[in-house]
This record gives sequence, structure tokens and C-alpha cells, in this order.
Amino acid sequence: MTFRIGIISDTHGLLRPEAERGLMGVDHIIHAGDIGRPEIVDALRQIASVTAIRGNVDSGEWAREYPETKQVRLAGKSIYVLHDLNSLQADPGAGIDVIVSGHSHVPKIDTIGGVLYLNPGSAGPRRFKLPITLAMLEVTPHGLRPEIHHLGGD
Repeated sequence: MTFRIGIISDTHGLLRPEAERGLMGVDHIIHAGDIGRPEIVDALRQIASVTAIRGNVDSGEWAREYPETKQVRLAGKSIYVLHDLNSLQADPGAGIDVIVSGHSHVPKIDTIGGVLYLNPGSAGPRRFKLPITLAMLEVTPHGLRPEIHHLGGD
């Protein structure tokens, strides 16, 4: 059986219709920070259950309910979520299967020491000439299948 995780980051208060459509049908959503406003997570919860952390632009009373990091177990895999990979303090060798980060707005999939590092890029307002993206992570009996999805947009 396949468990599908939609991964989004750096919405900065903008949840694009293309992102909502791209996340339809997932089993769980991870938001890796810079949410921008609480309504973003509320809208994501209409699609699937959500794990969200706060990023450096998330401030105010509403943002306090979101931790700076979160470790979650989904489909038997341990996933560590933080906003800025440069602030990683967890030991990737300590049973973590996936490290999800955002912040850079640059989508990236990498495997180091058997740990999958996944940055979905930014699904919010375009920054510089970087693409508008989110990621899908399929957990299958045969392993992990990460993929970056380009959303287009202005």
C-alpha cells in the first residue's frame, strides 16, 4: 500500500489554487514553515491531516501554536521537520528517515548517509526567478519516492 505525503513550504500567506489541487488525495500534509497566516493551515486541513511548523516569518499569537521543529512518524517512517536546514540540531543518524526543510525557496531532493533530505521549494509568492513548487513523498513497501511538482503561477 502507498502512503502519500504532500509537502509544502514558504506559502507566506498565499495558498495557490494549483497547490490545493496538487495536494488533493494525499494522506497527510507537511508544511515546513513560513506559513504566513493561520488560514493557510486551516485550508490545508480541509484536504488532509497536517503537521506544520513555524518559520522565521511566522510571528504573532497565532504562530505560537506551531513548534520550530517537529518529528512525526508516518507510514512507519520517522520524518523530522524544520524550516531552515542550517539550524539542524537533530542527529540524522538517530533513526530519522527523512528531513524536511524549507526556507531557501529552492526545491531539492538529496540522500546523504541513507537519510532523505527534501525541500519542497516555495508554493507562495514568487521570489526572484525561483520556481513555484511543492513536493510529494510516496511511502511504498519498496521505499521512499520523492518528487518535486512545478505549479507554474505568476
